[in-house]
Amino acid sequence: MKYIDTHAHIYSRKFESDLDLVMAGVQEAGVDRIYMPNIDLESISAMLAMEKKYPGVCIPMMGLHPCDVKEDFEEQLQEMENWFERRDFAAVGEIGLDLYWDKSFFEQQKEALRIQISWAKKKNLPIILHCRESMEETISLVRAEQDGSLGGIFHCFTGTLAQAQEIIELGFYLGIGGVATFKNGGLDTVIPEIGLERLVLETDAPYLAPVPHRGKRNSPEYIPIIAEKIGDYLGVSKELVAQKTTENALKVFEAYESKL
Repeated sequence: MKYIDTHAHIYSRKFESDLDLVMAGVQEAGVDRIYMPNIDLESISAMLAMEKKYPGVCIPMMGLHPCDVKEDFEEQLQEMENWFERRDFAAVGEIGLDLYWDKSFFEQQKEALRIQISWAKKKNLPIILHCRESMEETISLVRAEQDGSLGGIFHCFTGTLAQAQEIIELGFYLGIGGVATFKNGGLDTVIPEIGLERLVLETDAPYLAPVPHRGKRNSPEYIPIIAEKIGDYLGVSKELVAQKTTENALKVFEAYESKL
């Protein structure tokens, strides 16, 4: 079985002490690709170092995380836009809205998201959306920006069935991670209704580890655990989940994959 982790911060310092061991485990688990979301200007060098060390496996994306949108967001965005002129990235991400932490820059978050969506349209790239405690707001903004050319992933989807259906109607995929294994995660009632057609797998490592590793450092090695749980919800094999979600991920990142 082959898997793709569509969202993992494998460049995080939390992996510094045993990175080679983790990556050996990733290979053993059958994870062929790890798509790495960027966070801010400081995270770029570590992310690109991972790409260099594990070429064709660790794939970089470029974007400004909503929690890192502050007074200087326009300057940060200008530097990131310059990066797109220097080289290819697989997607614009991780971008979006966050109302869980600091709400004082919410208007700036929305402006930053619109700017980064404009990059995606210009370069025909997918967007990777963060929408913590802001699902409705993110859906609304994306709907307003959708001109038929936008696509990508609503990362770490934990919304309702109605929200899932709206996202699918907008032409996007749902990123399903460790929350699928949580007892009160809510996805047990959503996934059976929407099936595999618009699902991709992710870990968000080092965060949100699936059961039985909940509360510990997450890793792309745990993707098969998430796949198995999705299979349980749908009454299908882990192999089918692996096959379909890999196909879906390859569609999302088709433009970049064609260059590998």
